[in-house]
Amino acid sequence: MAKRERVVRMSVEQPLWRALTAYRLITMVYATLLFASAYKDFDRPWAAAGYLVVLAVWTLATRRKVANAAGCTKRFLGADLTVALVGILLTPLADTHERIAAGGPTLPTIWTAGSVLAFALKGGWRWACFASTFVAVANIIVHGGDPTRDTLHNVLLVWVASIAIGYVVEVARASEATLARALEIEAATRERERLARDIHDGVLQVLAMVQRRGTELGGEAAELGRMAGEQEVALRTLVSSGLLPASRISRDESLGALVDAYEEEAGADDEGELDLRTLLAPHAGSRVSFAEPGAPVLLPVPAAKELAAAVGAALDNVRRHAGEGAKAWILVEDWGDEVIVTVRDDGPGIPAGRLDQAEGEGRMGVALSIRGRLRDLGGSAELVSVPGQGTEVELKVPRGRTQ
Repeated sequence: MAKRERVVRMSVEQPLWRALTAYRLITMVYATLLFASAYKDFDRPWAAAGYLVVLAVWTLATRRKVANAAGCTKRFLGADLTVALVGILLTPLADTHERIAAGGPTLPTIWTAGSVLAFALKGGWRWACFASTFVAVANIIVHGGDPTRDTLHNVLLVWVASIAIGYVVEVARASEATLARALEIEAATRERERLARDIHDGVLQVLAMVQRRGTELGGEAAELGRMAGEQEVALRTLVSSGLLPASRISRDESLGALVDAYEEEAGADDEGELDLRTLLAPHAGSRVSFAEPGAPVLLPVPAAKELAAAVGAALDNVRRHAGEGAKAWILVEDWGDEVIVTVRDDGPGIPAGRLDQAEGEGRMGVALSIRGRLRDLGGSAELVSVPGQGTEVELKVPRGRTQ
């Protein structure tokens, strides 16, 4: 059995979650030791001790919650931030006014930064800005609206650091998504090469032999050989195109570049994007050549289906009007801001004025099936035909306007 490709889990984000877990434990111990060294100076040491017990239990009980992005839910983040804010606001009840006015630490001290950093790792810099704002307001309230310079510096440091880390996490996730796609393409390419070798060594050779022998025998065997030849060409086109399904994603961001494939269900809502190549590749055959850019050509599902339908209408016209022996070529081009599909044939071409005449007679194949579809997508369809030199239909769909 051939060896299958395996995509390895890797993540830049995961070490940050481990560091956050360690940071919370260390700062919890630090807050406890800081209180133990100065508990005699507190007005109500029992209030501070009670809160620190709750803080210690909460930190130890939620270690797994901050181990990865999946466990760190919005509900947990809200509860964690609440624990930090309650500790800040309880400080005036437990500590003396003089110590607070002199810039003394709050009950949770720097443990609060861990709560804000959890927001940054989970949701990026916007979430970090949200959480650090609450922490800043709570510190200002504790100091009676007149915080010391050290307090302002600490608040500003947490704010800037959390936003910076949140931004770095967002960039890392985007990079990992790109890496996941690259790993997917590499694995799919190797698998395609393996399949191509197997098919070339077996199925394609059999089809080619059937075609040769059928032609030699003649009669019904010749027809069977012709069909085998068509299937051989279609299979070669499919193998060489190497279509990659666009429905492969990394579902869990904490796992980084982990490729996860799933099949699109028939009848599902037309949401998301679809690789146009998967809709056009079935048209390839002995008389239809298909060329594509070698990378997914993603369009919104409705736009991809309408464009593929327009291509099908153009090929129908080739079969009807260019003759049974005519050949056609499909070329797909992805220019970033627009997708261009060209359908060309080597038929006799269309005489000048024939399209206008057909439209006047009520034959709306080109007007509705092709131009109408492209117009609804905000694109265009241009038809160029020279008598005796075939016909070329160029379909353009702008990405920004497709629905």
